[in-house]
Amino acid sequence: MSITDLLWRFPSVQMAWRNLGRNPVRTALATLGIVIGVVAIASLGMAGAALQQQATSDLGGLTNEVTISAGEDNDNRGLTDNQIEDIRTIAVGSTVVPQKSNFTTLSARNGEEARVRVTSVTEASALYDVSIGESPNRLQSGALLSESTADRLGLELGDPVAYDGQLYRIQGLIESSQGFGSGGANELVLPMAALSDQEYYDSVTVLTDSGDLASALTTDLEAWFNEEDDEVVSVTNFADLQEQIGSFLDTLNLALLGIGSISLVVASVAILNVMLMSTIERRGEIGVLRAVGIRRGEVLRMILAEAAFLGVLGGIVGAAASLAVGLLIFHLITDSASLVFEWQSSRYLVYGFGFAVFASVISGLYPAWKAANERPVEALRE
Repeated sequence: MSITDLLWRFPSVQMAWRNLGRNPVRTALATLGIVIGVVAIASLGMAGAALQQQATSDLGGLTNEVTISAGEDNDNRGLTDNQIEDIRTIAVGSTVVPQKSNFTTLSARNGEEARVRVTSVTEASALYDVSIGESPNRLQSGALLSESTADRLGLELGDPVAYDGQLYRIQGLIESSQGFGSGGANELVLPMAALSDQEYYDSVTVLTDSGDLASALTTDLEAWFNEEDDEVVSVTNFADLQEQIGSFLDTLNLALLGIGSISLVVASVAILNVMLMSTIERRGEIGVLRAVGIRRGEVLRMILAEAAFLGVLGGIVGAAASLAVGLLIFHLITDSASLVFEWQSSRYLVYGFGFAVFASVISGLYPAWKAANERPVEALRE
């Protein structure tokens, strides 16, 4: 026996379904209000989930990175060799990559120029992913160049680039989309010897095995170098940043859901009005039903079933419309529409549907109670 056949064994359910068809325009308008409410809740919730997904994707593997630079109270213009050695001692077992930086202008044969950031490192492969060529573990004589800059200047692998009177041949092209940190657009990566005239290091990147280790290392570095209010070094931990962004987006999601819920509350008021009008119009009919022996509970179930039908119909249509909107949102924000089917985002379809049914049933309580407690004699006088 199907669920439909089982439900149809209850007369109150049959009558509720038929009653909704008596005034299809009013029923459709009440259902439309629920659809709008569900779409508002689910779509705003999925939009927040898409933003959170994209933020997590942008941070990517950087949650295990710690970046150290000179703090406000550092007496030098950067980090010294001794400080680098201290960092290596504290971060034992992790990859420590010191960096020096400068700026220069690269020129192409066609006269095109590009202002680029020059970064000198040894362990280039630890920080840079290349789309073409190689990113060596120990960069000695070659260079890495951002893919976008190479396209602009018409440079390819093996072409020379000049810096401070020295020529370096391009070994690899850095991927243009590496998110935060190193590897952005317009960057030229050279061996450490290229900036040997600079006494201090601009920054140090430490690569740990996990975000938890990165957080612990941040605490150890600050305790080692910084005393009380003195900031000798500035330590940035992307794991903490990701946690802060996640907390902010969770709060934003709650706010968006609250805004979306307002429309469903308005729809609930509309359902309350529809159910009250329906019971008033059918007052005599309900009186006849009570007079021939229909119990109060049956009348109560009939009115509540009508409200529940409105919620279920509106919830189903609203969830389907929200799914279509969610696919578009995820495509625009994350470039991957299929992510909408993950529980982190699809749960808002369930929330919207459940809230629609719940709000509809709650809205039908008073009309159902009023109809069930109407005295048959008084109802038949109308």
